[in-house]
Amino acid sequence: MLPVILDQNGVPMSLIGIRRALEQFVEHLATGLGNPHQHPPVFQEFGRGELLSGRSLDSLQAIYRLGVRLAWRRLAEIGQQADIPAPAMYELAESGFQYLDGLVAESVRGYAEAAARKAGERLRLQRGLLDMLFADHGNTDSRRSMLTERAARIGWPLPENVAVAVLLRPAREAVPPAVGNDVLLDMEREQPLMVVPEPDAAGRAELLRRAVSGWTGAVGPPVPVAQAAKSLRWAQSAVDLMERGLLDSGGLLDCTEHTEALVLLPPTELIDDLGRRLLAPLKECGPSHGRRLAETLLAWLETRGGAPEIAVRLGVHPQTVRYRLRQIRELWGEGIDDPDHRFELELVLRARRLRGELG
Repeated sequence: MLPVILDQNGVPMSLIGIRRALEQFVEHLATGLGNPHQHPPVFQEFGRGELLSGRSLDSLQAIYRLGVRLAWRRLAEIGQQADIPAPAMYELAESGFQYLDGLVAESVRGYAEAAARKAGERLRLQRGLLDMLFADHGNTDSRRSMLTERAARIGWPLPENVAVAVLLRPAREAVPPAVGNDVLLDMEREQPLMVVPEPDAAGRAELLRRAVSGWTGAVGPPVPVAQAAKSLRWAQSAVDLMERGLLDSGGLLDCTEHTEALVLLPPTELIDDLGRRLLAPLKECGPSHGRRLAETLLAWLETRGGAPEIAVRLGVHPQTVRYRLRQIRELWGEGIDDPDHRFELELVLRARRLRGELG
């Protein structure tokens, strides 16, 4: 249905536009004057109206084609009655269809402009929703109400739980992830991100991995929607480690499968300071021997097993393990028996192993 807009005399503007288009066409045929490529602006409005009504251009183009067929049928009758030569009628038909193409092009232009404005408005509203989601202000009833309201403006049902994914832009231009309308995708940021609703739903993880084929990134843990900022922090931390070469950068990494690295690696300065203090006894050893002692100490801390078990783990002789364990006790003394001290040592040594500084 065409949009009904009336002029000051109550005449539909659409009717005025159609009449003016016909007058222009006839005037150009009769006199050769006028620009056959200039059309009344109402035809752009027709296109805009279809977009705003949530329809495609198919119905509007069908109306145009019907109008041309009816007009041509009437002109053919007139031409037959007036004995107009067939070549002239063919030329008239060709001109009519060319003029129709121009009218359709105007409507397509109006439709496209309206679609661009609508998409821009949705992006603006989505950005506001994302900013609110990632503002870590707690899970209050008023905040959830505001989130629900903003989500409704873009037709996004507010989920109970979400996971946030952060993507690394590939070196070459890539097709945006083929996610569904239920996933909020922001490609405007330096590192694109996605908000995935109900990430634990059956099949969701596999669909997500297929959608981001060709992209690298990380998806944070599932959290209540009001805690989306927490999932974002995990994903961002993982991406930072990927950029530093400390985590595998192939495909979409699941943060819940790399919690050790995400807990131990990001606070580099803290771990390094702790390591310098706790591993100071190793300064008495050379670099190679100190590394071997550190590997043995970590194996002992993780297993609390005897020399045979640790030897299998390290691929050395049990007697070698016993020798190293005696050295470790000499270097650290009674402190090695303190549970808190052992815990801190294990943290530092695990972090070094994750960095590739231990075997």
